[in-house]
Amino acid sequence: MARRKTIEMAHPPASLRTYPCDVPTNNAHKGAGLTNTTSSGLGNAARMALTFVLIHGSWHDGSAWYAVKRCLQTRGHTVYAPAVAGHGKGSRRDIGHDEAARSVVDFIVNYDIADCVLVGHSGGGITISKVVEAIPYRVRRLVYLSGFVLRDGESQADFVPEHYRTSFEEAAANSDDQSITRPFDLWHSTFINDADETLARSIYEMLSPEPYRLVTEQVKLKTYYTLSRPKSYILPTQDITLPRDGERGWHPKATRRLGEHRFLEVEGSHEVMFTNPEALAAALIAASVD
Repeated sequence: MARRKTIEMAHPPASLRTYPCDVPTNNAHKGAGLTNTTSSGLGNAARMALTFVLIHGSWHDGSAWYAVKRCLQTRGHTVYAPAVAGHGKGSRRDIGHDEAARSVVDFIVNYDIADCVLVGHSGGGITISKVVEAIPYRVRRLVYLSGFVLRDGESQADFVPEHYRTSFEEAAANSDDQSITRPFDLWHSTFINDADETLARSIYEMLSPEPYRLVTEQVKLKTYYTLSRPKSYILPTQDITLPRDGERGWHPKATRRLGEHRFLEVEGSHEVMFTNPEALAAALIAASVD
């Protein structure tokens, strides 16, 4: 696949062109990089106005969703993309999962958001699992985008391969505030491997250090596993952040923990919201059919 060069952000770098947003309303799974779903109900989902709350993953803040947010809004949906506590330039890094989830709960309650599709990317999957425990009555469906699905008492470090745990520990030890950063070359080749260097560097400049505590802290999820909210899982086809051998990767290691759920694939890397936002928007719409 050719590496992608264009993107749209709140303040796009001068070197980049505006990313076109054209999410098809019908047959959205065709020609948009969306696979492993059926067209049944998809047209209705595209026409029905939904409310999305998009939760970013590690190293990001709410601006990561800018292009996807615009694509969804173009189709008449309401979209929120808050920054999770501990993320963004100048934020505190001594943040645990309870405080991270509480920041999203407070956002949803303060804006009186109801009947929402709660989407969690990567580490945001842990956050949405905690959020729905607190306010299940405000959540219509959970959608995990290459998202961590942890067991009760498990940490993100428990889920990932050993080499990740080692590199995270070393990065935190070398930081001034127990946070983690990723070298550009590693991040480009592993997280956004479908982008050219210009695009990758532009996105990399948006990143901020990740609180190490969010990686190592064990998460209490007893209530989560008693809830029966509908769930979906979206896996980008070129996501190589975790091994694609099944037992150590996103699928089925994470997906089998969801019980009954809808599974979709979308063309792109782990950072698909930057490299293929229109296809991701189509996938989010398809994932939200009830």
